[in-house]
Parts: sequence; C-alpha cells; structure tokens
Amino acid sequence: MPRLPDLSLERFRRQLANVDALPQLCVLGLVSGVVTGGLMVGFRLLLDLGGLAFMPGGDHEAFQELPTWARVLLPLLAVILIGLWLGRQPLAARKLGVGHVIERLTYHQGRFPLRNWLNQWWVGIVAVLGGLSAGREGPAIHLGAAASSGIGQQLRLPHNSLRVLVACGTAAGISASFNTPIAGVIFAMEVVMMEYTIAGFMPVILASTMGALIAQLVYGSEPAFQVPIVTLDSMFNLPWIVVTALGIGLLAGLFIHVARSGELLTRWPWWQRLAAVGIVTGGVALWYPEVQGIGYDSLDATLNGVLAVDVLLALVLAKLLLTAFTVACGVPIGIIGPVLVVGAAAGALSGMLGHWLWPNASADPGLYAMLGMAAMMGAVLQAPLAALMALLELTHNPNIILPGMLAVVVSGLTARQLCRCDGFFIAVTRHGLHPLQQPLMQALSRVSVPAVMERNVATTLRWVGRDEARMLLAGKPLWLVILRSSDDKPTLALKAADLARAMNDDTLWNAEQRLDLLEVPGQRLEMAPIHVQATLSEAFDLLNDHSVDALYVENTRRPKGPRISGIISRDAIETYYRYRR
Repeated sequence: MPRLPDLSLERFRRQLANVDALPQLCVLGLVSGVVTGGLMVGFRLLLDLGGLAFMPGGDHEAFQELPTWARVLLPLLAVILIGLWLGRQPLAARKLGVGHVIERLTYHQGRFPLRNWLNQWWVGIVAVLGGLSAGREGPAIHLGAAASSGIGQQLRLPHNSLRVLVACGTAAGISASFNTPIAGVIFAMEVVMMEYTIAGFMPVILASTMGALIAQLVYGSEPAFQVPIVTLDSMFNLPWIVVTALGIGLLAGLFIHVARSGELLTRWPWWQRLAAVGIVTGGVALWYPEVQGIGYDSLDATLNGVLAVDVLLALVLAKLLLTAFTVACGVPIGIIGPVLVVGAAAGALSGMLGHWLWPNASADPGLYAMLGMAAMMGAVLQAPLAALMALLELTHNPNIILPGMLAVVVSGLTARQLCRCDGFFIAVTRHGLHPLQQPLMQALSRVSVPAVMERNVATTLRWVGRDEARMLLAGKPLWLVILRSSDDKPTLALKAADLARAMNDDTLWNAEQRLDLLEVPGQRLEMAPIHVQATLSEAFDLLNDHSVDALYVENTRRPKGPRISGIISRDAIETYYRYRR
C-alpha cells in the first residue's frame, strides 16, 4: 500500500528552514497577499467612511471645501486624539510605519508587537482624516507586514520565513494602495529587505499580485492617479530634466534633514510638539488647504495642469516642510504620499518655467510633474528602481522610462552626495551599510537553524554507568549533550567517539563503576541555548555574544517540555556560508 505524503505542519516548518523552500514560501506569499489586500481595503473603507461622516461630498481629501474654521481646527483635534491615545503608552508603542517595519526586521527577526499594530489603525486614520500632511502607504505597509508576520508567528514558522512574510506584506500593501504590483515588489526588496534573491522574489511577486487583485475587486483596475498622455517631444528637454532632477534632489535632502532634526526638539515635551504640529498645520491650511491630508486630489490636478502657481509653490515648500516637521516632532505618519505630491508639484513648476523659456521645444509640464514624482520618491527613499517601476505602472507609457531613469539617478545622486543623505528609512549604518545590507547577515538570515544543525545527538547526565554508556552509544550519536545540575553551569557537549574510547580505560571508572563525563579526555564544546525557529544570523550573533563554540537547539513547544533537537557549531555555520551561499 503506497505511503501517504506527510502534510503535517511540522514537516512544513522543517522544509521552510532551508534556503530553497520555494513552494512553501510561495504558499505563504499567496496567503499574505490575500490578507494584506483585505486589510488595505478595510483601511481605505474606514477612510471613506470618515469622509462620508463629515467631509464635503464624502471625499476625505476635500479639505479646501471645508469652512475655514473647520480646516484650521481639524489638525488640532487630530493631534489631541493622537496625544490622548499614545501619550500614556511607552515610547516603544509609538513606533509605527515603514521605519518600524525595518527596525523589527533588522533587530527582531520580523516579529511585531500587537500593540503597535493596533495603534497603527487608529493613528493612520486620524492623521489622514484630521488634515495632517500624512500618507496611507506607511500604515498599509505596517499593517500588511505585521499581519503577515503574525500568521507565521502563530504557526511557529522559522524566522527566515518570517522575513519573507514581512516582504510579502510590504509588497501587497504598496500594490493595493497604488494598483502597482511591480513597484510593490521592488519597493519591498529595495527599501525593506534591501536584497534581491530568487527565494525572496517569487513569494513576494505572488503576494503583490494577490494584494492588487483584492483591491481591484473593490476599487476597480484603474491606476491611483489619472495621468495625461504626454511625450518628450524633443531631446532638448533632457538638459532641463537634469536641472529639474538636481533641484528635486536638493529638496529631498532638505526634507530628510528637517525630518531628522527631531533630536533638536527633544527638549520640548511631547504634548508641546504635538501642539506645534497642529498649530502650524492649521495655520498653513488657513490659506492653502491643499497641503492637508495625503494630497492625491492635488496630485491629480498637478498632473493635469490645473493648479495655480502659488498653490504649486505651497505644495513644494509648505507641504514638504510641514510633513518633515510633523515627523521631526514625533508624530508617526506615512510620508510616501506627501513626497509624491511634493515631487509632482516641483516638477510641474520646473516644466512651466521651461515652457516659458523655450515655448517651442519644452515638453508639457505634466511630463515634468510625472518625472518629479518619481525623482522625489527615488531620492528620499534611495530606491531608484522602485521609483521607476512606479512611474511606468502609473503612466502606462514606456516612452517615459528614458527621461525617468535620468531624473531618478540625478536626483538620487544629488541627495546622496551633495546633501549627504541615505535613504529616509535608513537610520543606522555600519561601514556605510545598513545591518540588513551586510552580506554575511543577508546570507545567514535566509536559513534557519534546523537546516544546518547536527541532529544526531543524545542527552545524558554528568555521571553514567557502563550500561547507560552502552545504551547511549547504541544510537550512534555524534555528540553527547551533558545536562548540568543547575542553570548557572554551562551546558557541554562531548564527542561520542571519546566516550567510546573511555569505555576501555578502567582508570577513568570509580569504585561504583561510574564515569564522570567531564573527566573523559576528548573534545568538549561549551554551549548556550537557541530556539529551533532561529536563523543562522541569530545563531552567529549568539555565539559571539556568549563567546562559545556551539549552541544546543531547544524545541520549547514539545508537550512534555523543552527538548534538545540538535547542536549547531560555529564551524557548521562557517562551512555553510563558505560553500552554499
């Protein structure tokens, strides 16, 4: 009778521990995409319900149609609600958005606190509906990444698969927001994961696809913005595109420097910083309500050339500084949407100036607005490929790629070299690289401990009799893990071959025919514990932190208590990195 395939969850976990578990990761990608797409639809529906509740025409971005007193007071009400909600919570619970996702991926193996996830719903909705200069993409990424990771945590999947799930949730969040599945994939790999691998791409592509499909079932297949059909017309526009991109790169540098000036504001109490955000936002909205909210309505108007010059200037300067100031004051908002609006307005202004200088050769300002949008996104995030893919998917115009590549590269170089800015979400670097970009950590994070550990081990107490020793050796283990009488004594491992040799040395046995394994001549490893879900990068860090040569792998979910599943040594990790990366 043929044996049925093993479809147990335990086998699924063992398969995911390996670097080449593509089928299993693709299944997780599909699930992540569906979940994130559903969450993003829910988030957008809540924004729409808020718009129906108190905004003119039910449009949650129609701030310019509100009475003056309402658009001035709304930001104050928003910061009061955010302050009351977050003020009594610890600082760690106030970390939200893309920066929080990258931090959890870098230092916590992609495990997310539930409290922060719940806070993201509330703060993300209040910030947008309250008229702060905030986007919805940051909340979408956090909600999707944390929910996807939560699935893996509930199933107790190895940590290397949690990293992929975080990328899947990120890609699906971007895809469902803009209806740009390719840009979602590139954003996840370039901004969050900071690496490109086949094992990472395939499940992320599936997740991004499913996120877009779920969003299209509710909102249709139209792109996020109505983009006019424009052409480059003349190659004489290329020098002006370079000048435009240079200016946008400087604006990106200004944005990052102001947003990171939060250390200068730490002497203010948090409630004072919140009040300052509400007052400044309300003050600007008194004259230019277009700066409030995400600004997608203003972005549409910019692309179609219907905004006045003074409004475009307000979007470039006031919205840029307002968004950066809000971030610097510690209000956890999404910045991607506002950055796109600022870039489009800057590009449109540059296009209008070029049209005034060279009316017969200059391209339509709408083209410059599109290029400005991509250039600003690429420069602020230091994600040129994600910006180009977003430009292509939003315009459906392959002819825009050539000038788009030029604009994105020039703006990115300007922000990086002249303004000395890394990507907005890269706060810590080592030798010029973020920890996620370190080649060693990248390679070791793709594999979990069970894929490399030595499973052929046996556990024993320090003293053994001859019969006990024979029983231990009958299983032909490679290592013997010596359990100690108290937790303050280090756990040791002894080569089983050394015990076999000691069996014939009568000088080692005492009068009761008991053998002290700590006195047996041979190779011993001092060990520290590690969880079976951990990655090789966690194991490598733990080896260095405890200054030991090996770790014993514990499975704490066993019904009869923790059980040692194997041993992983420093040599095994180094061998894997050297020959299989």
